[in-house]
Amino acid sequence: MNDLRIAVILGANRNGRTGPAVARWFLDRASEHEGVDLDIVDVTDLGPGDGHGTPLAGFAERVAAADGFVVLTPEYNHGYPGPLKAAIDSARREWFAKPVAFVSYGGISGGLRAVEQLRAVFSELHVTTVRDTVSFHDAQAMFDADGAPTTPLKGAEAAVEALMGQLSWWAVSLREARNKRPYPGLD
Repeated sequence: MNDLRIAVILGANRNGRTGPAVARWFLDRASEHEGVDLDIVDVTDLGPGDGHGTPLAGFAERVAAADGFVVLTPEYNHGYPGPLKAAIDSARREWFAKPVAFVSYGGISGGLRAVEQLRAVFSELHVTTVRDTVSFHDAQAMFDADGAPTTPLKGAEAAVEALMGQLSWWAVSLREARNKRPYPGLD
């Protein structure tokens, strides 16, 4: 069977953001997972769209090509970033019957409030959300200026293994199901 194509969507857009450090750390571990081809999609590279529902450059095509997703999101003001919402909303049917997992970071909550909001959004898009997450509490203190962890992240490493295992299971299962019988409403 072909490798799974997993789109890793980097949802932060602030200057000085912690996201690139978290993303590098996650991608180093996720790339070790066999049978997975990672497509890195950074919302800062997508452009603003036109504000009238015009899809962001190439985003829907990348969603359509993926078997599953990892959304890497910060928590800003108890929610997820607006550019991430714009990216998600620029595709619709391309999301259907695929799985998504979450890597979050932030202050004391570790981005988990943003993840809970995203679960509701993805439910509306007929996406299966993976239960286990990777979460970084007080993430800015966990990585140095070069993006290297300042302390061992053994618990987070185990969480990546669980997340990737579950995401891969769902991605293979749903890909097989879509190939055997089209998802309803995609005609």
